[in-house]
Amino acid sequence: MAIRILVVEDDETIAASLVRGLREEGFTVEREADGEGAWHALKAGGWDVVVLDWWLPSQDGLSILKRLRERDHETPVLILTARDSVPDRVKGLNSGADDYLCKPFSFDELLARVHALVRRREGRGGGTRLGYADVEVDLATQRVTRVGKAIDLTAKEYALLAYFVRNPDQVLSRTRIYEHVWDERYDGLSNTLEVHVFELRRKLEAFGERMIHTLRGRGYSFGRPPGSAPEDEP
Repeated sequence: MAIRILVVEDDETIAASLVRGLREEGFTVEREADGEGAWHALKAGGWDVVVLDWWLPSQDGLSILKRLRERDHETPVLILTARDSVPDRVKGLNSGADDYLCKPFSFDELLARVHALVRRREGRGGGTRLGYADVEVDLATQRVTRVGKAIDLTAKEYALLAYFVRNPDQVLSRTRIYEHVWDERYDGLSNTLEVHVFELRRKLEAFGERMIHTLRGRGYSFGRPPGSAPEDEP
């Protein structure tokens, strides 16, 4: 669980591409396909960036954006639309959008704009840095350090660490971790989680003591040793 992005897009092909691409970059992504669902998700709050299509079933994106800005002036919103005239861009920005991207677009450009919005939010005090003991995670740049030393992580290792740091000193079941980091149901058979924990633990322990603890039959904990029996640790 890292930066939380809400994608509001009714086109199935575009939405699937965006969700897949952003998740591969280590973001936590949810998608809504119409205006009503988008508004319910926005009211719940907790989004770091919103990618919002202009044309939507039930309620258009600009109407939703105006309602959002009546209660939330901080959450960055990137408008997607096929309308590329200057008056349309002005209308979108004046409605409260932080950025505006015309279709068709390059995913690399969208990703760069999302990173820029995250950095802007950080500058406004949006709280995009996490830390525990000597481990620091910068959600804006996805840079991870321990005792000031940079650690090179894959996208999934980074997302896994961010989830651990957000939930320190807790018993985290395999099911809970898998469903938050992989956005999929845990089938109880895959060893994907174990492999990623092993690699993440190895990289963290290159600069200090163990922080990811295995709890047999229960899952994992991050932070202080859980005070469990010695056989809990592999």
